[in-house]
Amino acid sequence: MSKKDKRKTKTPSTLKKKLIQKSLRVFDNNPDQSFDYKEISSELGLANGSERKLMNAILIELEASEWIKHVGKGKYISANASSSSSKDNQTLTGRIDFNARGAGYLIVEGREDDVYIHSNNTGKAFQKDIVKVAVTERKGKLEGKVIEVIERNRTEFIGTVEKSAKAVFVRPDDKNMPVDFFIERGHLHGAKDGEKVKVKLLSWPAKTKSPLGAIVDRLGMPGNIDVEMNSILSEFGFPYEFPKQVEKEADEIKEADYDVEVLNRRDFREVLTFTIDPVDAKDFDDALSYQVLQNGNIEVGIHIADVSHYVRPNTTLDEEAYSRGNSVYLVDRVIPMLPEVLSNKLCSLRPDETKLTFSAVFEIDKNGKVQKEWFGKTIIYSDKRFAYEDAQEIIEGNVVDETFSPVILEMDRIAKLIRGRRLENGALNVESQEVRFELDKDGNPLGIVLKVSKDANKLIEEYMLLANKRVAAFLGEPTNNKTVVPCVYRVHDEPNPEKIADLRIFLKEFGYQIVEVKNKPIAYALNKVMVEAKEKDEIHIIGPMVIRSMSKAIYTTENIGHYGLGFRYYTHFTSPIRRYADLLVHRILQAKLTNKKFASNGLEDMSKHISATEKEATNAERASIKYMQVKFMADKIGEVFDGKITGVTDWGIFIELEENKCEGLVHIRTIEDGSFSLNQKSKQLESFKSDKKFHLGQLVTVQVKHVDLVKKQIDLVLTDKAEK
Repeated sequence: MSKKDKRKTKTPSTLKKKLIQKSLRVFDNNPDQSFDYKEISSELGLANGSERKLMNAILIELEASEWIKHVGKGKYISANASSSSSKDNQTLTGRIDFNARGAGYLIVEGREDDVYIHSNNTGKAFQKDIVKVAVTERKGKLEGKVIEVIERNRTEFIGTVEKSAKAVFVRPDDKNMPVDFFIERGHLHGAKDGEKVKVKLLSWPAKTKSPLGAIVDRLGMPGNIDVEMNSILSEFGFPYEFPKQVEKEADEIKEADYDVEVLNRRDFREVLTFTIDPVDAKDFDDALSYQVLQNGNIEVGIHIADVSHYVRPNTTLDEEAYSRGNSVYLVDRVIPMLPEVLSNKLCSLRPDETKLTFSAVFEIDKNGKVQKEWFGKTIIYSDKRFAYEDAQEIIEGNVVDETFSPVILEMDRIAKLIRGRRLENGALNVESQEVRFELDKDGNPLGIVLKVSKDANKLIEEYMLLANKRVAAFLGEPTNNKTVVPCVYRVHDEPNPEKIADLRIFLKEFGYQIVEVKNKPIAYALNKVMVEAKEKDEIHIIGPMVIRSMSKAIYTTENIGHYGLGFRYYTHFTSPIRRYADLLVHRILQAKLTNKKFASNGLEDMSKHISATEKEATNAERASIKYMQVKFMADKIGEVFDGKITGVTDWGIFIELEENKCEGLVHIRTIEDGSFSLNQKSKQLESFKSDKKFHLGQLVTVQVKHVDLVKKQIDLVLTDKAEK
């Protein structure tokens, strides 16, 4: 036998013995921390796939020999793990939320009060990790100490390289990340000092202050728009490019043979059809058709891009769409859920083109009441593309179109009837002004404008709500003639009374009152506040605060209705190009219409995933807006602005500038002689040397003191109007 053959026969047993010894050493050195085979492999520096599989088998053997204990989800802990914490103290498991000062709060589902964790007691936890915490009572309040990281929220982070003569670190962009990453020279990947990078967690050895990381992607130098936007996308877990395999699969999809497809679809190509979208839109999810019936009623078709025809389950394309969950809309770009060949071409309901659609068709009488409904696969031809501004001009009578003016005006009249009944029945009428930027050719902000929802926007909104509501009821409402099938609902719980109490305090500071009406939900009273705020030009402040007092809408298979809309049944059906939830609903609806059983295993887990990606997409959008606001203010240091107090904290007051809606902080130490402190009850900053106070809604004049693009902060100081 050759030496090579001898090595082959001896290596597995020798390697296994060494891995057993090393893995037991890891468990002994971290007696209260759990590991799965991937984490143990990372600790031992195993990158080879076969070695990692061997490690998985080793952990199973060690558990059988009672060297380690299985604690669920493929994780193991030392059999000698200390149990004193569970005996002496209560232990709780939840998600940790750090603040910028390094302290954390344990958020436990079902518990009203969070558990405070001092910065010295956060262990090896990162922001949003699921952790086990030993809880003790101190001075009547609960405090915790992290004793185990059960599940990492993420293992890749965006940060900036900081080099010194002795070491290299990556400082995470996330202000709530409690530590920097130590980078060994072999894991630097050629990154330069000051460069934005993506760093991957390798391990966090015992008795070390910093986790070990490896740079896996270099994004570029800070300040460049593309670098900053890509950093934001990466920070919130969204790739800014599609994998080559996904692009290849999408490019190979052929356009439908419409002559064949029409044989199994309802043909709307001869019915007047049009789209109304933002002026810069490229992915047209929905179109409306209109025709007058012989009985005098109108038939409105709500036609939605038939994405499910092109994106089939269990394909690479479908898996990528599910992973993303939704398109992401940043200030200067859209990161689509589907490759452009689908989102902007094959599926997009572009004008003067035949397209495949999935439709909800309603016969509606003159009073705006639905008399009949139909759901099914269709084929359409879009006769016209309107921007919202174009349709608004027709509604306001500034433009007359011989073909479309009568149609849009009648559809607007019907939409207003439907909307009026919805609001009368208790739907919440939340209006908020969206910040939009005027950009130069390089993407730099030239100005800030507020986008206000007008009748044209509300027209589209009402017909989309109608389709979503009726599809949900068709799938979920139990009747003698219909089978209830598993569905992904869009639900919105009733508001928490404590949050409404806090909202009352906030609104009072702005001079508003929530006056409840007998036999009407509180949403009815909040709508009155919103109308008043709009008249006072304060809707951009009041609207978001009302939204924050509400529960968050989520996707789930358990239907509890949608409080904000006042619907018993509601889902998302109308935007499958940009939301995976809608694609799922299309598949579920088609299965019901064709008497097929939809495989619903894992549907609730999928609902949780797309709820999470939606939340992260919203956070990414806000981060891009914040960055652009800071960039816009970068050359305005020393300038004076009027503003309004929108937040009061124990470290200062947040001011929204009246002219451009940018928000900055007046730090408490800069206010006069530093004698101010926060009154928790009144939510005011009060001086203990005078009767001066600062409260929400108060008008102030401020000067821009400092702008930090890296930290995305605008520092302001209070000043007198005379200095302007």
